[in-house]
Amino acid sequence: MKENLKQIEKRMVDAVDAFQGELLKLRTGRASLAVLDGINVEYYGAQTPLAQVAALSLPDPTTIAIAPWEPKVLGEIEKAILRSNLGLTPNNDGKVVRLSIPALTEERRKELVKVAHTVAETARNEIRQIRRDGNEGLKRMEQNNEISEDLMHDGQEQVQKLTDTYVGKINEILEKKEAEILEV
Repeated sequence: MKENLKQIEKRMVDAVDAFQGELLKLRTGRASLAVLDGINVEYYGAQTPLAQVAALSLPDPTTIAIAPWEPKVLGEIEKAILRSNLGLTPNNDGKVVRLSIPALTEERRKELVKVAHTVAETARNEIRQIRRDGNEGLKRMEQNNEISEDLMHDGQEQVQKLTDTYVGKINEILEKKEAEILEV
């Protein structure tokens, strides 16, 4: 049973980590390299992650610099950024692509907070699904006479405590992100 609980907790930790990764992709008023995660560039006929074809840096808080290893990739980098729907326009000086992160309007901030809440609800649902799977596993163990009914109930209580803990972590992370987005 302990092994089962460890697996449940690991899945919950992974769900919280995935949630944090999704929140990093939300653009706030500051530059973050995480907004470029998931952008792939056509490179020698293959879709390649942007970070593998260029050096990414933050020269100042509102700018992202993308210096490709090979200058001929500049055009493909620009196309990939425009296709990504980030709402950012790349500036190409022949050697480096620069992305200026504009200040967010109040309306856009509120939209981003709504998106963050949606992402958080998805993460909470994933935690609840893990709880459901864990409880079903405990019931199967009890039906197969691997554990007693009392142990099953104890295990379900522990699973609920884990669920409460990780849903709480998601809520804390969401609060911090919301404050960061609304920060002027």
